[in-house]
Amino acid sequence: MNCAALFALVLTGAVGVCAARAEIPVQPEPSSGRTDKAEARGRLFMAVTANPLATDAAVEILRAGGTAADAAIAAQLVLNLVEPQSSGLGGGGFLLYHDAREKRLRAYDGRETAPAAARPERFLDANVKPLPFFDAAVGGRSVGVPGLPALLDLVYRNHGRTLWPKLFGPALRLAVEGFPMTPRLHKLLAEDRFLRDDPAARRLYYEVDGRPKPVGTKIINRAYGFALLALAQHGTKIFYEGPIGRDIAAAVRGHGKNPGDLSEADLAAYRPLEREPVCGERLGGYRVCGMPPPSSGGIAVLQILTFAEGLAGQAPLSPDSVHRFAESGRLTFADRARYLADPAFVDVPVKALLDPAYLASRAQLIRAEASMGRAAAGELPGKQSLGEDTSAELPATTHLSIVDTEGNAVALTSSVEAAFGSRIMVHGFLLNNQLTDFSFRPEVDGKPVANRVEANKRPLSSMAPTIIYDKAGGITGILGSPGGSQIINYVAKTVLALLAWNLTPGEAVALPHFGSRNGPTELERGTTAEHLQPALEKLGHGVAVHDMTSGLSIIVRRGDDWIGAADPRREGTARGE
Repeated sequence: MNCAALFALVLTGAVGVCAARAEIPVQPEPSSGRTDKAEARGRLFMAVTANPLATDAAVEILRAGGTAADAAIAAQLVLNLVEPQSSGLGGGGFLLYHDAREKRLRAYDGRETAPAAARPERFLDANVKPLPFFDAAVGGRSVGVPGLPALLDLVYRNHGRTLWPKLFGPALRLAVEGFPMTPRLHKLLAEDRFLRDDPAARRLYYEVDGRPKPVGTKIINRAYGFALLALAQHGTKIFYEGPIGRDIAAAVRGHGKNPGDLSEADLAAYRPLEREPVCGERLGGYRVCGMPPPSSGGIAVLQILTFAEGLAGQAPLSPDSVHRFAESGRLTFADRARYLADPAFVDVPVKALLDPAYLASRAQLIRAEASMGRAAAGELPGKQSLGEDTSAELPATTHLSIVDTEGNAVALTSSVEAAFGSRIMVHGFLLNNQLTDFSFRPEVDGKPVANRVEANKRPLSSMAPTIIYDKAGGITGILGSPGGSQIINYVAKTVLALLAWNLTPGEAVALPHFGSRNGPTELERGTTAEHLQPALEKLGHGVAVHDMTSGLSIIVRRGDDWIGAADPRREGTARGE
């Protein structure tokens, strides 16, 4: 069958089923302004994604009887196209799936893996010093084996209902017919220093003089359309063991300035994993669930919620609330830096880090009258002495939340790491630079770093897709956000906003950001949070005020309704029926 014929069949759904801290920018994905957004309500289903075209794709599939898994796949394929800086087939992700019939939550790991040739000193220079961030990130050296296609395939096989090729229809139409250049994408293209150097990306997004194509210009990505056609017809095997995979490996290894060592064998060996979700009762009996390692999101959010338990009933933007939340983050990020990594390589003490007695002892370090400054990691009996991870994790990521007519739910966070990833485009999508999420230094003070580079290892992540249950086991909330390591604070604060401060979903996503990653206490620029700086400094906080560009997508159950809300800081939308 030729491509034109297959394209027509896919669009109509007529095809059958086929099988160390480096120097980094303060805000690599800057704010593109805030837009007030109304909440969406629906009794049948709800979809909230980072772009209205992706939300439309999810709704199209849900209306036709598709599951939350089906809708998530269709939306993610569109997101690859319309916000290429954030996620796509060349990246990876983590997905939580609530199966309504089984009344079971399942956690899926589609994180990238390091090539078999990777070694701990990968990001050190000839003087054994960490490379400058962009010297490491731009080019083939930073590219891990993409996990997203295999993740979507696994979730589809376990939870999909719609014919596989039909899920590609919305993205195919947009790839062939074009989508308008948005102000946000235009701004990011203008500010990026490296993407123009990739010939395919330059032709797609830039004018001859190197300026981004004007806002509103239709971007037609035929190369991505053909990749979608191949995946629709042949399944993901063509990505990992066929010509797409061969071209990925060739592009990585053949990069002119910074070649990598990703091989076809690395791609063929990749497998997504199903893991046990990390869950805990918090805030009066709600069950909060997230991803286990190699994501730190689930553990970290639960730790912060424990330390901040006393904030229920307090004003969200009071100095006391922000002080305690920031101190909670210090304790959490100290443990994260020492103990968390890929559990296939490190014995991650998940139970010990969430043990009530351990958390209670850590919480005693928080003083109402003064900041602790920089927190030390907790000491866990029997754990080897480890060095502190200082890897940079940048906020070029996306999140979508979906619930279908049967009550199945998806929380999916996916990423290519930095904005536009490694700046290598293959078949119309960008390859990740996720390997820079490893610690650049394999040892600190003579101690091994848990999150050091190793062959076939998955780098530590902060992605925190989250599903919340009430005491009866019903879904209360579905949420997540982009934002690099700030994701943890964004999500934990939003859970507090919903459960402890009784804010509406719209109020929760719009609440100004604050928190600490065991450095300065961060306050969101241009919001009322800025006014807290003097009071926090009196308590001994070092304060940093800057843009905090989250992209929260949340769904909350209220009575018989699903209420969806998209972050006002980005282009996302919520739609339900």
